[in-house]
Amino acid sequence: MFPSSKSLLLAISATMLASGTALAEDAPVHGIAMHGKPALPADYTHFPYANPDAPKGGDVTYCVVGSFDNLNPFILKSMRTTARGVIDTIFGNLVFEPLMMRSADEPFALYGLLAESVVMDEARSYAEFNLDPDATWSDGKPVTPEDVIFTYEAFTEKGRPPYSSRTAKIEKIEKTGDHSVRFTFNEKADREFPLIVAMTPIIPQHAFDIETFDQTTLKPVTGSGAYRISEVDPGRRIVFSRNQDYWGEDIPSKRGFDNYDKITIEYFLNVNSMVEAFKKGICSVYAESDPVRRQHGIDFPAAREGKVVSETFTNGVPPAVSGFFFNTRREKFADPRVRRALSKLYDFGWVNTNVLRGEYERTLSYWQGSHLSALGKPADERERALLEPFADRVTPEVMDGTYGKMEMAGEPIGRDQMREALKMLQEAGYSLEGNALVNGNGEALTFEILVTSEEGEKLAAVFQRALRKIGIDVSIRLLDDSQAQQRKQRYDFDMLIASVGFSGSLSPGTEQINRWGSAAANAEGSFNLSGAADPAIDAMIDAMLNARDMDDYSAAVRAMDRLLMSGAYVVPMQHDNDEWVAYWSDLDHPEKTPLYGYKLQTWWHKPDAE
Repeated sequence: MFPSSKSLLLAISATMLASGTALAEDAPVHGIAMHGKPALPADYTHFPYANPDAPKGGDVTYCVVGSFDNLNPFILKSMRTTARGVIDTIFGNLVFEPLMMRSADEPFALYGLLAESVVMDEARSYAEFNLDPDATWSDGKPVTPEDVIFTYEAFTEKGRPPYSSRTAKIEKIEKTGDHSVRFTFNEKADREFPLIVAMTPIIPQHAFDIETFDQTTLKPVTGSGAYRISEVDPGRRIVFSRNQDYWGEDIPSKRGFDNYDKITIEYFLNVNSMVEAFKKGICSVYAESDPVRRQHGIDFPAAREGKVVSETFTNGVPPAVSGFFFNTRREKFADPRVRRALSKLYDFGWVNTNVLRGEYERTLSYWQGSHLSALGKPADERERALLEPFADRVTPEVMDGTYGKMEMAGEPIGRDQMREALKMLQEAGYSLEGNALVNGNGEALTFEILVTSEEGEKLAAVFQRALRKIGIDVSIRLLDDSQAQQRKQRYDFDMLIASVGFSGSLSPGTEQINRWGSAAANAEGSFNLSGAADPAIDAMIDAMLNARDMDDYSAAVRAMDRLLMSGAYVVPMQHDNDEWVAYWSDLDHPEKTPLYGYKLQTWWHKPDAE
C-alpha cells in the first residue's frame, strides 16, 4: 500500500545528496522512449515541428461547444466540465506542466521539461528526476521536490482517475537533493509507468490546500506553464495571458511554443452558433470533420476575399475511434452475441453516400491502418500464444483476419445483413413476437441512445431505422454537454455516441487500463464507458505494458484489438485521416506537420497582420 501523507513525508531521505547526484551508477539522460531510444540527441535545440524563430505577440481566440464551472482539472466534482486550456491536448497545457514533455513526432518519447534529466535503471524499477533549477511557478516561487511529492499526495487522497490510482504502483517517493526526486516502483509497476510518471502534471504545494482540493473552484489556479489565467466568465469565456517571465521559454522542448500574448477560449451552446462566430471573426480557428460543413461552412465573404485560409493536414496515427458505446453493465447488453448482432446494423454505406459525401472509411479496428491493427490479418504465433487461455473470447473470423470485409466494402445494408443479425439474436435467446423482438421472458428489447449534437442525432436516426426493422424500439435523446457529462460519469445510459479518451495512438499503454480495464469498469469518471471487464483484456494490457521488444509489444496490441472487435463493446462508425482546418489569415504555422498531426501550440500571429 502506498504510504499516507504523513508517512510519505517521513520517507524522505534523511541524508540529502548534492543536487542532481544520482543514487546509482546509471547516467542521467535528456529523454526517454517506451521502446528504444528517443530520436533527438542530447544537444537538440527544438522539436522539428516547431519554429524556434516564431514571433511572439498578438492574440488568438479558440471556440468550443459546451460550458465550464471549474478550473481544477484533477478532481471528480464538476457540475459541468473543467475549463479548456488548463491542461489540454488540443490547445496545450497552458497552466500546468509535467516533468517531461512528449514529442508529437515520435510514437512515444519524452524530453526534459520541469525535469532537465532523468536517471533510470534498465529494469525501470526506479526513476530519479533532476528538476531544472530555473523552473518556477507563475508566482515566481521555485518548483521543488516537495511540490512533486505533494502532487501525488493530493491526487491520491482527493484526485480523479487516472491520477488517483497512480500511487498504487509506487513504493516510495524520496527527495534526493535540492532539485531531485526519486520514484521507487513496486511489483505492480510496468515498463511504461516511469513515462506515465514523467507525463503527470505537477502542482504547487503552496497554492493548494489538500483539505479542499476536491472542491471545484473558479479562482485562477497557479501553475508552471507559459500562461496565467487572467479572466474567467463562468461557462462562457476563459482568458490566458502569457507570462512574460515564463521560466521555460528557451529550453529545447518549448522553443517555438506558446507564441501568443493572449489566448481566449469562447464557449458556445451549439456548433451552428460557433460556426457563425467564426465567420464573424470572433473565432480564429475552426476545425471540422463533417465534409458537408467543410464544403459549405467557409463559403462566406471573408473566405472568398482570402482573409480565411482552409488547409488539410495529414497525420500518421490510427484514427480516433468514435461510435455507439454499449453500456454492458445493463443486462440487455451483457451478452456479446447481442452486441455483435446489433453492430451489423449500423448502415455505414448509406451514411457515407447520403450524409458524408463518400469521403469516409468504415472504422472497425482500434488501431486501424497501422502495424498495430489486427484487421484483415490472421493472428501470428505470438498473438495466438497470448490468446490461448482465452480462446473463446475471439471469434473465428477475427482470429483468421476475414472479419470486416463486408463492412469495409461500404455497401448499404440489405436483407441478408438483417437476416444474419436476426439469426444471431435468436441464438442469443430472442424471438420475434409480432413486431417486437423479445427475450425468453417476453421482455421487448428496447433502449435509448444519448447524443450531444445534431450530427450525432442524424447518425443515431439511421441506426434507429435499421434496428426497428427487426423489432427493436430505439429512442434518441439529445442532451447538452453538461447533462451528457453527468450521465457518462455515472454510467447512466443504455447507449451513447462518444469518442472521449479514444484518440489514435501508435503507443497504446497505461491509458488502456482506464479505457478497457476491469478495475475501471465501475470507477466513477473513468473512460471505460462500455463497462468492459474481461480478464483477457486485462492480460493483453499487462502484456503490452511489460513487453521488452517491439515484436512482443505489437503482438500484444493486435491481440487486444482482436478481443475488442470480438467483444463488440462499441459500434464504430467512420473516420477520415485528413485534418481539415480553416483559420483567419493573420495566423501562421510551421511547415512540418508532426506524426500526431498539427499542433496549435506552435502556431503564431503574423506581426504584420492588420
